Amino acid sequence: MPGKLIYEGKAKSIYETDHPYEVQIYFRDDATAFNGEKKGQINSKGILNNAISSLFFELLDSRGVPSHFIRKIDDRSMLAKRIKIIPIEVVVRNIAAGSLSQRLGLPEGQVLPRAVVEFYYKDDKLGDPLINNSHVDVLGLATPAELEFLSARSLKINDILKDYLAERKVRLVDFKLEYGKSDQEILLGDEISPDTCRFWDADTNQKLDKDRFRRDLGGVEEAYQEMYDRLKG
Repeated sequence: MPGKLIYEGKAKSIYETDHPYEVQIYFRDDATAFNGEKKGQINSKGILNNAISSLFFELLDSRGVPSHFIRKIDDRSMLAKRIKIIPIEVVVRNIAAGSLSQRLGLPEGQVLPRAVVEFYYKDDKLGDPLINNSHVDVLGLATPAELEFLSARSLKINDILKDYLAERKVRLVDFKLEYGKSDQEILLGDEISPDTCRFWDADTNQKLDKDRFRRDLGGVEEAYQEMYDRLKG
């Protein structure tokens, strides 16, 4: 059984364990969009996101990218290292979609000439605003060296995931990453799932992610299951 509740986010709950440097992360079926303005439930989402994230973390660890992930505990929980989250969300974009299309007037689906890295201030009250290097410095969120590390590490993850997913007929459109510190080491944290990534079918561009929930496209549970099946297959 999990210990004391430490933190409850939009779709995950974090609990203490018997080990002071480890936590249990529980994946719920809650779904939110537009900074929490839209809320709902996606059947079995927690089970699938836990399984998908575990697979991705294991893949990245095998390629030299350490994360907070230790092991999968059960269908809805993983054991992870306790980290102090850096309040910066790193978004990597390969194809124009979502807010990038809206801000820059790029048609959704336009392949970018190179990956774009964006930083967002992790603050729910402010709506996680887009920030630049100067903002990071002024707010004291990270040092220039740490910010460069986050950018370079995220691009490495992008290369690994793009190749891995291409073999499974999936296009990695964009994705969000979070990082944290453990004994001054910066580790990848949070999750990598259809909640935090845009996945499109390589042949049809069918959306296999939370955009189906955001845009009321239907087939949300089926899309999450399809992503898991492709990763396992």
